[in-house]
Amino acid sequence: MKLAAGCLFVLFSIVSCHKDKCLDGKDHRKYPSADPNMKECTIYSNSSCCYGNFTEQLVSPVLIVDHMHWDRCGKLSEKCEVFMKKIECFYQCSPHAAHWINPNYTAGILLAPLCLNFCDNWFEACKNDLTCARNWLTDFDWNYDGNHCRNSCVPYSQMYKNGRGLCQSMWGQSFMVSESPCRCLRLDGRDEVVMKYLLPDKDTDGSASEEVHSDERSCQLEGLGAVAGEEKAGEE
Repeated sequence: MKLAAGCLFVLFSIVSCHKDKCLDGKDHRKYPSADPNMKECTIYSNSSCCYGNFTEQLVSPVLIVDHMHWDRCGKLSEKCEVFMKKIECFYQCSPHAAHWINPNYTAGILLAPLCLNFCDNWFEACKNDLTCARNWLTDFDWNYDGNHCRNSCVPYSQMYKNGRGLCQSMWGQSFMVSESPCRCLRLDGRDEVVMKYLLPDKDTDGSASEEVHSDERSCQLEGLGAVAGEEKAGEE
């Protein structure tokens, strides 16, 4: 996925209009609320867009989530599963996901900015696992039994080449790789702090470019860029 400078305007347009609500998916709440019964995705338990019973599908080993089989090319390694669960938890449960709601498909997200380090670590964790689809939204065949391979299984390292390719291909245009090492999502507890630097301040005068530079400086001064490189595959 090639992203031009115009994506900055798209991102600002998307994130500026969707506070305190959830995506319109079948497993989503209308508004986020606390849920003490979550088996997984517990970083969102104080303000969750998913119901606790949904997260039962994400208890390891994960084989199928909402008719999507994760094991069509064999069971995922533990390290790879950790990152797959982070993505699923963000989409289903995060109260922040709707800031990047897809205007053409309100059950989905569009261009949520992931940290490059997160993507590189995801790729490293999954590089020896197998997949038969580059884009998991479009490249499977579907029937009553869920998704089925259309192509042969190959290692993630062959399908995606690197972390950027993985993040910007596996779920279509749901995610992009942020050019900032600080103003980006790691899908962990740090996101709660960094969100204030990702969302535009509608009360601020001046150009969007000036806001971005100011937020980038503030984010770096708070030390959030430095910790982005310390992602661990086993983090919850």
